[in-house]
Amino acid sequence: MLDFIMTGKIQKSTPNLEGAFKYLKQHVGNEPFSPDLVQGLEAAAGVGVVVTPQQIDATVERHISQVKSQLQEQRYAFPTVQLFREIREELIWADGGAVKKATDAALLSLLGPKTDADLQAGKKKPAKKAAPTAAAEKGSGSGAAAAAMQALQEEATPSHDVYGHLPKPEENDKVHKVVTFSPEAGGGEMRIANTPAQLQAHLKATGGKVVTRFPPEPNGYLHIGHAKAMFVSFGMAEQLNGDCILRFDDTNPEAEKQEYIDHIQDIVSWMGWTPSKVTYSSDYFQQLYELSIQLIKGGHAYVDHQTADQIKISRKNREASPWRDRPVGESLALFEDMRRGLVDEGKATLRMRGDYKNDVAVMWDLIAYRVKFARHPHAGDTWCIYPSYDYTHCLVDALENITHSLCTLEFETRRASYYWLLEVLQQYKPVVWEYARLNLTYNVLSKRKLNKLVTQGFVQGWDDPRLLTLAGLRRRGVTSVGINNFCREIGITRTGGELPLHILDFHVRGDLHLTSPRSLAVLHPLRVVITNLAEDHFEMMDAKVFPFPGRDATYQVPFTRVVYIEQDDFREKDQKKYFGLAPGKSVLLRYAYVITCTNVVKEGDTILEVHAEGRKVKDDEKPPKGVLHWVGQPQPGQEPCRFEARLYDRLFTTQTPGSKKKKPDEGEDASANAAQGEVEEEEEEEEEKAGDMWLNELNPNSRTIITGCMANIHLAKAKAGDRFQFERQGFFCVDSDSTNGKLVCNRTCTLNESKDK
Repeated sequence: MLDFIMTGKIQKSTPNLEGAFKYLKQHVGNEPFSPDLVQGLEAAAGVGVVVTPQQIDATVERHISQVKSQLQEQRYAFPTVQLFREIREELIWADGGAVKKATDAALLSLLGPKTDADLQAGKKKPAKKAAPTAAAEKGSGSGAAAAAMQALQEEATPSHDVYGHLPKPEENDKVHKVVTFSPEAGGGEMRIANTPAQLQAHLKATGGKVVTRFPPEPNGYLHIGHAKAMFVSFGMAEQLNGDCILRFDDTNPEAEKQEYIDHIQDIVSWMGWTPSKVTYSSDYFQQLYELSIQLIKGGHAYVDHQTADQIKISRKNREASPWRDRPVGESLALFEDMRRGLVDEGKATLRMRGDYKNDVAVMWDLIAYRVKFARHPHAGDTWCIYPSYDYTHCLVDALENITHSLCTLEFETRRASYYWLLEVLQQYKPVVWEYARLNLTYNVLSKRKLNKLVTQGFVQGWDDPRLLTLAGLRRRGVTSVGINNFCREIGITRTGGELPLHILDFHVRGDLHLTSPRSLAVLHPLRVVITNLAEDHFEMMDAKVFPFPGRDATYQVPFTRVVYIEQDDFREKDQKKYFGLAPGKSVLLRYAYVITCTNVVKEGDTILEVHAEGRKVKDDEKPPKGVLHWVGQPQPGQEPCRFEARLYDRLFTTQTPGSKKKKPDEGEDASANAAQGEVEEEEEEEEEKAGDMWLNELNPNSRTIITGCMANIHLAKAKAGDRFQFERQGFFCVDSDSTNGKLVCNRTCTLNESKDK
């Protein structure tokens, strides 16, 4: 028995060892160990039994086909453990991991990834409430305590509906915000809520539906953080049968371009979302202007002549502007001059008259309008005054009858100004809810940092595959399904922090595994001459497009006297646990022959080619452990299809590039830095202080270009965006740099997660 184990005759797996020990216990006593007993032991331990991947796939497919209708009806609620047990009992000598992998792959192929409904169905349903005991009804004794505890536990149980805690549209009549004023502003407080009339008018306009919005500013390309924002806002509307508006927050004509507008619409569609309508903040410029006149007339705004630096200082010192108390008529006249283009840029602004002594910084007289002599990409030359984000955002939410304004946590401190402005202008007030923004390690998501990387040539454009822009991820080969699965997995919480990059890779890899057709390719070709084949030997081998049961499509691979393998799959000296080719050693060329190395041709220390002898695998033969990918010649003597491979690594060498300071949603009070009243300006200040030190952390090896790679001939017809799994190599996508004479492939991710993540 020990000899069998040490020589590998008995596999060191539970079924093999259990079978052997059970046989020994039943049949071996004091009598001599006869040849019959040896044969019985071999049979009981599965000695010499080889279960091929094809046998595993066939068995799995047969068992699944027997319960296919139940699987399709019950999906992942079906008792798959019992299904696997039945398959395992039939394939007792097969590798358990391989059987499990084949079963999981077949289920995924049949049912697709788990949906939210699957996940909810898989949870245990809460037990029904027991009828209250007499003691509980009387409110005395342990029964009352138990009933109270049960009620608390039920209240604390998180709902699978991540939006379930938010009020329904018809319930939006509660107090949203209490703004407390300083003594200098008259003291007291403002309790802000919708009036019954405002709520009824809103419900009449929307029909009681949920209405959300995704409001990107068209001043750059969208990144992975925007994918989460889309998932939150579009996802809520989809889940609750509502509408989600794609709104371009286009209040800064100097930074916005039609290129960005076109890109955003393209990406929203690619991500799988369909907006109920597309709007622009600039569509409401006339209404916003009319509301600003109303604001001035109500004593809630004034024209100021302080410079930007003077405003920062006065806000920091919590001092009033010298023009804060100017007469309403004077402000109206000056604002009209601003509108007509009679005031130079930087000479005047319209500021909201909040509470400059307030403990909340966003009440310190935020800017409502600036003079900008710039053509607007959507509104043209109609306006030379442009509203700020703080003025526009809440008002357009109200004008569009948004029911739920969902945004990231750094905006939480702006609730006071958001609701104050809607209240003084007597507008409808949406529900505002903030969630943690997405931060991933070893990259940057700041638009200013991304812009610097692009404009200063550190990367090759907004769609550089090393960036976490959605254009870059798409070019790299990442799918929108993988990104949305990632967003679903991380959930919607108020907990900040950075997520490891490998979590995104995990979900991308999972989708690509199911959807990427397989192909053979070598990145560092080594020529192998199979000397016992004729010079004109040519066979077409069938290779599987997908290795899943029920997906039987194949593609053809030419097998010739000369083939190419990966350089790393050959060593001049064989080693333990090395399954590649070596002198005198045999390996299986996947889908083709067994080859045995007979000679090595070298020039100095450089290996030029390897000679080998090949033969077909016999039906009853146990194939070699080593199985290599390879590429043959399209025709004898003709070179294979060549391509350039681009392998990508982390863009930065540090986990959090250039930032040791906490972001606002990670615990720091954003209001302490709200010098200009806009989140973008706060971030700009912090980045200016930090300088460009973060650029020193760029990874010089973030991209490796390999030329002279070889692929199966059918890849020559691939077009940009086509995705493949190069067997044993990774997932690749054809790059947009490809031309008729040059194929370029980006590696999306490796087949397995790297050990260092």
